[in-house]
Amino acid sequence: MLMTISQVPRWRCVQNISKFVDNPIPVLSKFQEEFGDTYYFYLGAVAKCMITSNPKVIQHVLQKNHRNYKKTPLQTEYLARYAGKGLLTNDGTDWLKQRRLIQPGFHKSKITALAQIINTIIVEYVEKFDAYAQSQQSFDITHMMMEFAFKAVAKSLFSTSVSDEEINNLAKNITKIQTYFIKEIRQPYLKWYFQISGLQKAHILLSEKSKEIILQIINERKNSNKTHNDLLDMLLSTRYEDSGEGMTDQQLLDEVIIIFVAGHETSANALTWFFYLIAKHPTVLDKARKEAQTVLKGRVPTFMDLNNLEYGKCCIDETMRLYPPIWITERAAIEDDSVDEISIPKGTIVVPYIYGVHTSKKLWENPEQFNPERFSVDNKKLHTNYSYLPFGGGPRFCIGNNFALMEMQLLTTQLIQRYDFEIVKSHIVEAKPIITLRPKDGIMMTVKKR
Repeated sequence: MLMTISQVPRWRCVQNISKFVDNPIPVLSKFQEEFGDTYYFYLGAVAKCMITSNPKVIQHVLQKNHRNYKKTPLQTEYLARYAGKGLLTNDGTDWLKQRRLIQPGFHKSKITALAQIINTIIVEYVEKFDAYAQSQQSFDITHMMMEFAFKAVAKSLFSTSVSDEEINNLAKNITKIQTYFIKEIRQPYLKWYFQISGLQKAHILLSEKSKEIILQIINERKNSNKTHNDLLDMLLSTRYEDSGEGMTDQQLLDEVIIIFVAGHETSANALTWFFYLIAKHPTVLDKARKEAQTVLKGRVPTFMDLNNLEYGKCCIDETMRLYPPIWITERAAIEDDSVDEISIPKGTIVVPYIYGVHTSKKLWENPEQFNPERFSVDNKKLHTNYSYLPFGGGPRFCIGNNFALMEMQLLTTQLIQRYDFEIVKSHIVEAKPIITLRPKDGIMMTVKKR
């Protein structure tokens, strides 16, 4: 027998609109405690959604019966308006064709060569950290990690083909577009205002300017007849099995933009929260540091070292549990369905609340506590399936997860050996969910050289 799902009264959704627009997490988590791990909620008092932090439901939707669930217009139309039709925003047979084409290029064996590019960038940031350590001046680690992650993606994509000025311009444009786009999502009832005010048009133009920069870089590479061991070369060399042809310029452009959008922001936020958490937990920092010193013996880590840095990886995993970079996602049911005694009628917008899963008291002991031991080899075996999904799940599992983990491990392993970290006591740290989970006003800290 199918169970009846609780529904948050529409008036309470209306009552919480301003809070939801500012920060949806406290609102959704409060209703999770009150109505259970699966409930109906009116987004902006307009769109009725099924919010769920039930791992069985989420696995069913994202993996076991994924063919019955499609991405909503939120991504396939609205986000695609700014970011193009790449892997993140595409759907159906076009998405599957692109996924099969690109996925081999992101295999561990393929990204090994990118570790050298990342380590070269890290040298620049060690110099910056040294300067802050010497001056004892506080700085925003959020800004620093956003800059690092964007440069890591840009240089891994374009190798020597992109200048720092172009990188900075792209980063600024993407941040502006994301900040605006989240307003469209959370305030659908203001759609008319965004259009007549010119805000939507202005940000579409900003997106077009970014596309022009990227397309110019792609064309310069194609016309240079030079090869580079980077991601752009990989994208240029891929061929469809059925035709033997490569991607069109538009397809290349769309995939590159998605790699930028999805590839830097998620890593940057995970790195920011990592340094925040280890600054608050010196015993964890000490254990991770000792492991790195034992394994590396003063060497710069290579890709081959990363599997031996187990505890450091546990710290990253636990960081992404407490602060999942992608904190929520959504799918729309194509046909009637059911799972775990829950009916999912055709057309239902199912919203896997990833933050809610990661902090569920049903799934995690003392979920608010930072405890990297949860991700030891033995403890991971005890995890409920789909209770941890920082990179999503099912066929749409993040294609860049190996790259993201590599750059995070390479950077954190080197910095924790060199510095102690302290959060500025007067600075209030608060999570702000946009598309990703950022610190609201950054995280100010100081570093001391060891």
